[in-house]
Amino acid sequence: MKFSEREINELLKAWLAISFAFAIVLGDGFTRDFASVFVISLLTVGIAFLLHEIAHKYVAQQYGCWAEFRSFDKGLALAIIMATFLHVVFAAPGAVMISGLVTLEENGKIAAAGPITNLFLAVIFWFTGSLFYITSPLVVLFFSYGYAVNSFLAFFNMLPFGPLDGNKIMAWSRPMWFSLIAVAGYFTFIGL
Repeated sequence: MKFSEREINELLKAWLAISFAFAIVLGDGFTRDFASVFVISLLTVGIAFLLHEIAHKYVAQQYGCWAEFRSFDKGLALAIIMATFLHVVFAAPGAVMISGLVTLEENGKIAAAGPITNLFLAVIFWFTGSLFYITSPLVVLFFSYGYAVNSFLAFFNMLPFGPLDGNKIMAWSRPMWFSLIAVAGYFTFIGL
């Protein structure tokens, strides 16, 4: 898997912006602990966001497509503005652009790769965080943010609207879409 210099720059820009937005919301604003929350957000959102996008890229390339991430700068700005003033993250950092001939099923599988990756990561964060007796508040925050961010990104991306993954998955397989959004919704709103 190859990454162009432009793609790396676009991924870094989106990673920083979306991590900043999540840090505002998860840290309840610009508190005195914001720097620590931002570092935790960089790590947890970074893992969630980067692996989500890389999963799309990897599966697309397995089907012989050209695939590169492009940031959506207006979406990044909106994420920071909404996080600052409404304490809500509207995560539209960009997408992996794909060029090549794919079937409806292949397109659905490319789309499903991102949310499935986030669900898998949510389980890893939850399991690892609950496996050990942890006394450090920062470590507890790391695992709880990792779980929350991955669960939320999976759920949000499963919404069947516009360019979101859920729309492509639903066009391919309604049972697969329903299964994924049900699991993501359970993780996000009820928890493990």
